[in-house]
Amino acid sequence: MKIATAAYPLDWLQDFNAYSSKLTGWVKAAKGADLLVFPEYGAMELASLGGRAVAADLERSLHEVARHADAVSDLHARLARDHRCHILAASGPVFEGERPVNRAVLYGPGGIIGHQDKQIMTRFEREEWDVVGARGLRLFDTTLGRIGILICYDAEFPLLGRALVEAGAELILVPSCTDTVAGFTRVRIGAMARALEGQCVVVQSPTVGTCDWSPAVDENRGRAAIYGPPDGFWPETGVIAEGAMDAPGWVIAEVDLSRVAKSRTEGAVLPFAHWPESRPDGEQ
Repeated sequence: MKIATAAYPLDWLQDFNAYSSKLTGWVKAAKGADLLVFPEYGAMELASLGGRAVAADLERSLHEVARHADAVSDLHARLARDHRCHILAASGPVFEGERPVNRAVLYGPGGIIGHQDKQIMTRFEREEWDVVGARGLRLFDTTLGRIGILICYDAEFPLLGRALVEAGAELILVPSCTDTVAGFTRVRIGAMARALEGQCVVVQSPTVGTCDWSPAVDENRGRAAIYGPPDGFWPETGVIAEGAMDAPGWVIAEVDLSRVAKSRTEGAVLPFAHWPESRPDGEQ
């Protein structure tokens, strides 16, 4: 299948039609990809629809983005249907309780497949923004393959990745939003490590560029990339494809997920199978 992962800039939007036009253009530019991956908190550009005072306020911006959820869902469902593709939409706040979760929704040609909420929150999310985690990983059994999602910081925790591959994940999507090279590097290392340990494909999609009207996503660093396990069936570096640092646009590659099963049984090393041996003596 063809995977397209976005290095996505956040824009000031005059109205929802501007957002619709932007997303439609991006999907068309993916050149017939089967799976399109957008980043963490890419939906925060919708805060601009409330005006500068709203967009500049951490709390009000969350509510502004959340109120467009139905229109955003309809747009992504239509694009996935019209282009016969799967789309992981840019994540954003969803209020189902007093405080919002950070949710990424997966769409297929038939509509919504499901959603994944971020599990573990960063210090900024906990201490300043009050966006909360919603525990519970999901595996999405799609026509493309079995897909799991680790949102940004989640990718830095090996046991979350292990839980997904033990459940059957062949492909892990890592939408990210980081404001420094160090932050991006942490998530990148986590994504590559999850590909190594799980002997699977991991796709990272970051936000990029400056956004001076939002204190939440004002600076964005990263590069889009697709990683595999460097075990003989994939590139020696583990990098299947990657873009330039901070360069907006798609990174696109053809990926054969049948190689995941080969990696796990015929690889030069077998970390997926040998994982249980890494536990301390006496632990199960």
